[in-house]
Amino acid sequence: MNENILLIILTTALINNIVLGQFLGISTFMGASTSIKTAGIMGGTMIVIITLTAAVTGAIFEFVLQPLGIVFLSTFIFIAIIVGIVKALSLLVKQYAKKHVHIVEMYWPILALNCAILGVTVINARMGNGVLTSTVNGLAAAVGFSVVIIIFAAVRERITHDDIPLSFRGMPILLLTAGLMAMAFYGFSVLLF
Repeated sequence: MNENILLIILTTALINNIVLGQFLGISTFMGASTSIKTAGIMGGTMIVIITLTAAVTGAIFEFVLQPLGIVFLSTFIFIAIIVGIVKALSLLVKQYAKKHVHIVEMYWPILALNCAILGVTVINARMGNGVLTSTVNGLAAAVGFSVVIIIFAAVRERITHDDIPLSFRGMPILLLTAGLMAMAFYGFSVLLF
């Protein structure tokens, strides 16, 4: 069991990274990576949200949707759960972490409708993961997302001061950087052999 959980963590966080391997959450990845601080806050937020939604949706899928035979409603129910969790967390941030409210409020619509969060829950349901496996998979996906967005933000801060040819400035250099990061993360697949 422990080897299986370690394998899930390694493959989900590094090899099948939700951003670089499955191309989910690209809007958050590009939008929230303007500085390392913002990327760190967004990464931490995504860790909490994805882990919570993976645990809750995993339990609802296993103990409610499957026994009642209404698996076909899972996507709609997952979206409602994600929006509810994001809204509850935004209220908690407003109450207890007032200095980060502006960042969460700015990205709240992106978080509530983030395909990375929904993607993790749908992947867990399609794979038939139980609650524990769904939670571990969600945590690993979120940690992988956080690592990638923080690295990307660090590179992005550094290249803003570099002399980049005019045709590569802006989005072209960001996409090129993301592509190079994807190839680098794909190199982690040798860990499985």
